Amino acid sequence: MELEFERCYRAVDSRDQRFDGWFYTGVTSTGIYCRPSCPATTPKRRNVRFFPSAAAAQSAGLRACRRCRPDAAPGSPEWDVRADVVGRAMRLIADGVVDRDGVPGLATRLGYTERHLHRMLRAELGAGPLALARAQRAQTARILIETTGLGMAEIAFAAGFGSVRQFNDTVREVYAAAPSQLRVARGGRPTPGGAGTITLRLAYRPPLHAAALLDFLALRALPGVEEVRDGTYHRGLRLPHGAAEVALTPADGHVSATLRLADLRDLAPAVARCRRLFDLDADPAAVDGTLAADPALAPAVAAEPGVRLPRAVDGLEMLVRAVATQQVSLASARTTLTRLLPAAATDGGLRGFPGAEELLALPDEAFRMPAARRETIRAAARAVADGSLDLDPGGDREEAARRLLALPGIGAWTAGYVAMRALGDPDVGLTTDLAVRRGAAALGLPHDPSTLDAYAGRWRPWRSYAVIRLWRAA
Repeated sequence: MELEFERCYRAVDSRDQRFDGWFYTGVTSTGIYCRPSCPATTPKRRNVRFFPSAAAAQSAGLRACRRCRPDAAPGSPEWDVRADVVGRAMRLIADGVVDRDGVPGLATRLGYTERHLHRMLRAELGAGPLALARAQRAQTARILIETTGLGMAEIAFAAGFGSVRQFNDTVREVYAAAPSQLRVARGGRPTPGGAGTITLRLAYRPPLHAAALLDFLALRALPGVEEVRDGTYHRGLRLPHGAAEVALTPADGHVSATLRLADLRDLAPAVARCRRLFDLDADPAAVDGTLAADPALAPAVAAEPGVRLPRAVDGLEMLVRAVATQQVSLASARTTLTRLLPAAATDGGLRGFPGAEELLALPDEAFRMPAARRETIRAAARAVADGSLDLDPGGDREEAARRLLALPGIGAWTAGYVAMRALGDPDVGLTTDLAVRRGAAALGLPHDPSTLDAYAGRWRPWRSYAVIRLWRAA
């Protein structure tokens, strides 16, 4: 979004929470930056500057407002859906790539030099990759300070800082308080749940149709990996430094997330993957506004505002699920996929879906599916393992589609499904999908694939969200 002063100032003056995460308001007279919906008195125009990122505001010498806590705002929907280098970079930074591999690792993943990547991020976000990663580390540190009983040195390294001094300096600069002061301000009591357990709120832009999300995930839940119980989604995760379990409970204005991590360095990637799974950085007003312009979808949008696009925590998992679902029912695919899963975690908890190496090590008899489909899964696992196929959220969507279609047994439907759920493409039609066609027929829309494909052009750039609604109609 172009930061046009009058438009941004009107959003601040009306405290419009729909713009939280789109931009940040810097107040030069107080030296703080806020989210647009901050309840404080609207600052005078001459004292206001607008920034495209929290990192840009911090680089300008501003500290985070203690009242509205701008670092806890939903992420920008722009960086969530954009397929260009800047959008991909933002998703990778959120997943902790800079903390794990440094800026050189980020640049390599994106296929650009460090200098050119820095230039692009500075031009659009007002800050380079190091500053953006530093802002995220500060937020991670604040969460650990306020919700755990860990010592400050442990928190410093868990949040990704290179030293305790760097941690202290950054927290003081961003929050205008020492780490110990932040803990005292929050009562100094760790959240119950045991070592490695963190409970936090994941913000979103309302509305959020929680029932649609939970219904979708419950229908596809794999025993031992995930389950929906009493309005809460539980699942196991495979994260860069170890295993984890998460429980996500939709609430009014936020999703409550309880994370049990084997390694606290995985907090940032765990949060990023949970947000992605529940599509919490979406702009439902923009999506619903486009879809409601179609008279056939308008009643569904009015009845169920805020239907999200359930994403994925692991790209290869989503590809395996798509291959297993080819030409069979969801129930049959669940049975087939369950046989691929190792035994549940020894403590009775949930575990993540097998990775590429685990899938390649499985014997033939573990694949209760046609031999050709089994070989498709193995070919995909080999491509992911050797790095020739990138299904992470920061992957190049066009390149991933080309490489997917080059694999034996993968056609347009499978590639489109993976692009929609694993890569987060908001504009995939899937008009050959049987359930999509049934949903279209139920709503009085054309249900021949070619005719429906032409009709679906009016839903751009949100055809993936239309697919979810057609599935619900079916």
